[in-house]
Order: sequence, then structure tokens, then C-alpha cells
Amino acid sequence: MPSIETTPAFVEAAYAKIAQRLDTVRGRLQRPLTHAEKVLLGHLDDPAGQELDPGESYLLLRPDRVAMQDATAQMAMLQFMQSGRDETAVPTTVHCDHLIQAYQGAADDMRTAVTTNQEVYDFLQSCSARYGVGFWGPGAGIIHQVVLEKYAFPGGMMIGTDSHTPNAGGLGMFACGVGGADAVDVMAGFPWEVLYPRLVGVHLTGSLSGWASPKDVILRVLEELTVKGGTNRVVEYFGPGCESISCTGKATITNMGAELGATTSIFPFDERMATYLKATEREEIADLAKANAVLLGPDLDVQSEPGRYFDQVIEIDLSKLEPYLVGPHTPDRARPVSRIAAEAKEEGYPIELSSALIGSCTNSSYEDMSRAADLARQASAKGLRSRTRLLCSPGSEQIHLTIQRDGQMEALEAIGATVLANACGPCIGQWKRDDVAEGESNSIITSYNRNFPKRNDGNPATLCFIGSPETVVAYALAGSLDFDPLRDELEAPDGSRFVLEPPAPAPEIPDAGFVISYQGYEAPPEDPGGVEVRVAPESERLQLLEPFPAWDGNDFEKLPLLLKAQGKCTTDHISMAGPWLRFRGHLDNISDNAFLGAINAFTGKAGEGLDQLSGEPGVSFPKIARHYKAEGLRWVVVGDENYGEGSSREHAAMCPRHLGAAAVIVRSFARIHESNLKKQGVLPLTFEDPADYEAVQEQDRISIQGLGSLQPDEPLRVTLHHADGSEHAFSVNHTLNEEQIDWFKAGSALNLLREQH
Repeated sequence: MPSIETTPAFVEAAYAKIAQRLDTVRGRLQRPLTHAEKVLLGHLDDPAGQELDPGESYLLLRPDRVAMQDATAQMAMLQFMQSGRDETAVPTTVHCDHLIQAYQGAADDMRTAVTTNQEVYDFLQSCSARYGVGFWGPGAGIIHQVVLEKYAFPGGMMIGTDSHTPNAGGLGMFACGVGGADAVDVMAGFPWEVLYPRLVGVHLTGSLSGWASPKDVILRVLEELTVKGGTNRVVEYFGPGCESISCTGKATITNMGAELGATTSIFPFDERMATYLKATEREEIADLAKANAVLLGPDLDVQSEPGRYFDQVIEIDLSKLEPYLVGPHTPDRARPVSRIAAEAKEEGYPIELSSALIGSCTNSSYEDMSRAADLARQASAKGLRSRTRLLCSPGSEQIHLTIQRDGQMEALEAIGATVLANACGPCIGQWKRDDVAEGESNSIITSYNRNFPKRNDGNPATLCFIGSPETVVAYALAGSLDFDPLRDELEAPDGSRFVLEPPAPAPEIPDAGFVISYQGYEAPPEDPGGVEVRVAPESERLQLLEPFPAWDGNDFEKLPLLLKAQGKCTTDHISMAGPWLRFRGHLDNISDNAFLGAINAFTGKAGEGLDQLSGEPGVSFPKIARHYKAEGLRWVVVGDENYGEGSSREHAAMCPRHLGAAAVIVRSFARIHESNLKKQGVLPLTFEDPADYEAVQEQDRISIQGLGSLQPDEPLRVTLHHADGSEHAFSVNHTLNEEQIDWFKAGSALNLLREQH
């Protein structure tokens, strides 16, 4: 059984393998390497024979570990149970952070979560014990914060079943969000396959000061690249400005690289990372990283001539950076805080803030909480409390205990903050609100990472703006978007007026050290063979999987169109979170949420369309899909740009597959979702001419021809059979390689994996 811990011996062996592989790669490429290339290519399964063509080749890689959160781990572990393996091939952990609903506060919410989710926690605990997986129970912390504290190391490679896995890039890891099927491959001992990403370099100079924070760096990059700009690209930060940012600040930046659609984001190793490693019981690993520093940063030529080695270079002078707010409804709608008041009035956003929320996996470090607490103390000194509801989510029990000891929690509670459980909560839709009615327009401000409609509270009329924790606290004290924290005055209860001072520089490491915590952790037993995995046959929340049927060898002929999605169609639109999280381990039940958030291009309404068999309009998409499936019909979805943006949740691929999806044809895909569709045997196709999207009509039947001779890089032919008898034919492209074509033919990647056991 592999050790779950990241031991010095494990890291030393990893560096030796990286160095050996890079010797081979350098001999082939004969050029300097960026830091991301060193870590990526240093994990190649076959460095001598692997094709190395960025943007074209599919790399086979050997990650060092796997991490899964409880909402996605259910389906991943259910799939792993089908693989025929007795234990995981690499160190793997499960973290229970997604199923805890935020409502009344940490203690009450934790009691409710344990009661409500007991069968899911029992399943994950027993399954982890059975297959040699480390288990972090509810309350221990958010997956990404715990990974940073316990497992991440510079130069390592990790995949995780959550899109914000790149958080570990703040500690120099090549950490990538994937679907559960990818995780199962690696857990079963097979390589991880990913398209060789291109490179974006972000050159940082100067240093942060005043109100500017690491959060503002990534919000500025989002303004530059947008939510599509990182697709099939790695964002590598370099330059002298990197050393001015703490390790946890770097993690904030790489975490939100997921919002760019990036494969991952990464920083080079430096003393700030070494400081963090030493403070989290990993001094020997810090020493090993220093001894192997040549592997953990870009070559000198890359730093001196970055334009030769990156496909795009972005320049950011940290000394000139202003605090930013992004939103609503998309994380790349960015502007400095100085512009939000005027824009809010022009756009008609609700000016009064209904809630302010800080924390989450993105911004819950000791440094974050200290800067937020500094503003809270300034307000308390004037007798001022938050003018809106203020909620705080610590990232881990280690952070929770430390800020409790050092007074940051007390300072925040003094201005009215409610401390929530160490969990994702409102960041992923697990937020029960009594203050706003369904459909009521309102504005909130958070330090989270994602702000799609319904993302936080299930209300499509909630407008979410994202900033740094200190910016959020400042707006909470004002209670309004009509405020510039850098310049505008606040009024104290006695009528006096004052301007907030910029938050004082905060220590990244507590003077007294962290209160080290392993609360909630369970290592797998030495002899796991006798452990029984607990799944009740009558459960509404857990369901053992049945293999998807293999392809029948025929072209898809005249399949009904289920949905033509208009505009942004994220994984939240395809498979919602919030209350649906409770069914993440039950494929049939959760499939009842399929496409409920997708906007029908023919009606402008969400979640409903025309049942072509009955002729009935306004029927929910999952109900239509089940009708088609019952009649033996598969069906097709058509989508717009960046289809599947957002979370890594593979339910957005598995639910359509379960209900009968044959193909998804779009203008462009988000990386993780396209990969998830391939894994589940659904054909992901793109219009060769994006204008052909407009030709799709509501009553179309769709044929996809050429499947019998399906080959990499060879287009397929699609014919739209319109209701009036006319037809429209066009070409579609795909990115399937030979192995992925085999997944399609077998019915899913898991079917093929099981055959190979």
C-alpha cells in the first residue's frame, strides 16, 4: 500500500525521477525550459518516446498523488470499485468539505451535516479504508487548504477531482483539476492523459502594498485573459515580484486560474515557500527543495527572454496594482474598486449589499484573516459594526484554531461576523438563506472564486461580486456598493467620519506558529481486505454503478435534438450543485437535474424545451431525455462557446450519458468538460464553421456520419434533418486520439480499464 503522507523520502525519490526524465527531454528539445515545462515533462511516462508538440500531442503523465472532495469522491470511488483493483497505486486522500450547509454557524451546521450526510460519510470512510485512501472527515477543512498544509510540495504533480486543485500551484506543484474517471485511471496505476498545454507567462515586478493583495493579481489576469484565455494553457508566474508574495498568497492566485480555464497555474520555488513548509512541519522537504532548486524554477534564458518561450506574456507591476472587484455572473468582468459605484448605478445593480462573505478555499489563510481582522479592529475602535450580514469560512481546523488563539476571530466577531464551519458552504451553493426570497434581486460580495448565477444561494437574481477578504470587509462596513474603500468616509455611531487605513502588513506565518491539527483524519488500516464498503441497497443517495453500453458500431442516424443551449452553459447549468449535492453518489437521482440551468435558445427559458415525440412544449429537459431513452432513442445537445466552463464535476458528463446523450456539438469546449465527455463515451464535437450553430432548429433530427472510420484529426459529417423536410449538412471536428476513440467504442474509459485488468 502506498504511504499517504508526503515523506522526505517520497519527495527525494520524486526529484530524482524528475531529474532523470528531464535529462532525456533536454536531449530531445535542445532548448531552455520554463518551470512549468520542467514539472510537466519531468512526470512523463515515456520521456524518450512521447510526442512533444504543444497544443497537439496528448501527454501520458505519472502524477505523484490524487485528492478528492466528498461531492466528487462518491462517483470517483464508485467507479474505482469497478476497476478491479484492491488498492490505489498512488497516495490518495478524500476530504469531506462540500456537503456542509451554511446556515446558523459552525457548531449547529456541523451537527446538521453529520446527521444529514451520515450514510455518505460512512460510505466514503469505509471505501477509503478498503482501498488504502486517507480520509479527512467533516470539519477538518477544505480540500485545497488541507492539501497545501499537509501534502503539497514544490515540483510535485497532483490531480484532483475539483477544478480548484491548482491551489497547490502556490507551493510550486503542477496541480490539475480533473474528472473522477481521470482520477480512477491514476489510482488504478495507469498514466494520466492530457493535451500538451501551451504556456502563458505572467511577469511580476514590484511588490504589493496598501490595499492591493494577491487576489487582485488574479483578478487583473482574468481581466486580461477572460474565462476562455487559459484553455489548454498553463499560466506560469515568474519574475522578481513573485518573491514579494507569500506562499498562501500565491495559492490564492493559482486557485483562481481555474476561472481562466487554465490546465493549471504555477509559481517557482522560493524562500516564501520554504518558510511555509517549515511552519507546517515539513522542514526536511524545504531543504530538499533548496537542494533541487534547479528543477523548481525557469532556466535563466527563459527569464531574460520570456517572449521566446511563452506563447503570451503578461506584464504586471505589483506596485501599481489597485484592488479589484469582478462580477456579477462572471469572474472576468473586472474593474478597480474606484469604478464600481458608478457602474452599479449605470447598470442598475442593487446598491445595498445583502451579505458579505470571506474565506473559502481561495482566501482563508492566516494572512488573509489577519488583514481582514485589521480592518475589523479599525471599525471597532470607532464603534462601527458591519452594516450587512458578514460570514466567515476558515479554510481548515488548523487555521480556525490559530485565528481563535491569536484574536483574528474575536476581532471579526466584534463587528458582527458569524463564523461558519471549515467547509465550502456558500462558495458552492451550500448556503441556506432566510433573508432573501427566491427571485429577489440582491447584491452580495465575497472573497470566493466563482460567481455564476445561482452559484452561491440558488437564486438566479443574486448578483455576486468578488474581491479580496479585506476589500469585502470594507464593503461590509459600508453596506453598499456605492463606496470606494480607498477614499470614501465611513460614519461611526457617534456621527464622526473616518477613512479606513490600508490593512497593515500581515504575517504569513503566526509568530507563535500554527496550531497544528490533524482533527478528522483517519489513515487506512494496515489490513484493509476485511473492510466492508457500506452502500444500502435502498439508499436514495448512493447507487452502485452499472457499465454504460458499448457503441453498437453504427452511425448516429436522425437522433432528436434535446437542447440548443444559448450563451454561457457552465457545468452548474448542466448539473447544478446546491441541494443536488446530496445525490452526487446516486447517478439516476442526480440525473433529474440535467440541464435545468441551461438556456433554451428557442425560448430563452431555462431547463425546459420541446418533447419531439409527444409534441409537448415546456417539458423539463431531464423528463424529455428519459422519454427518449425509454423509447430507445439517443439524443444530441448543441452548445455555444466555452461549453462546460467551471467546475470539474463529471456529473455534467455522466448524467447526460446515463440519460442517453450520444454527442455534444458546440462552438468550443472548456478543457475539463470535454475530457469528461470523452471518458464517459459521449462524442464531443465542435462546429468547423461556428456559424452552423445558427442553422440548428428546434425540431431537428441529427445524423452523425463517419463513425465507422473515426480517426484522429479527421472531421465527421453532420446532417440536420429539419421538420419541413429540408436538410443542412456540415463538418464537425473532434480532438479524440486513438486511445480516446477506443473509449468511445467501449462505451466509456472505465469499461476499457476494467477489460485491461
